[in-house]
Amino acid sequence: MATTYFTDDHEWLRVEGGIATVGITDYAQEQLGDLVFVELPEAGRKLAKGDVAVVVESVKAASDVYAPVDGEIVESNGALASDPALVNSAATGDGWLWKMKLSDEGQLAGLLDEAGYKALIG
Repeated sequence: MATTYFTDDHEWLRVEGGIATVGITDYAQEQLGDLVFVELPEAGRKLAKGDVAVVVESVKAASDVYAPVDGEIVESNGALASDPALVNSAATGDGWLWKMKLSDEGQLAGLLDEAGYKALIG
């Protein structure tokens, strides 16, 4: 069964079998506005917690999306190259950004659960 975690920087992770699917939250996509471009990471790239993993550009601004944990990219959401607005319409579904193999599942303990994230955004 997958478990979902959240970060203070408004990323979500859905973890199952040592693989995390990562995206930005509905709150984050609402703050950004309509996305027009997403720069995705390549498979095989190793990320440390806090590294810039993705750059998203909207009609309002450009923003970095950070790696919430250490790991290696195993897949990026290629559908976003031709349709970055998927992030706006389905941020926690088809609008995911990348999948990564976790290096240290212990880092998940420092992330928020859904109740904690809802308290953060009010």
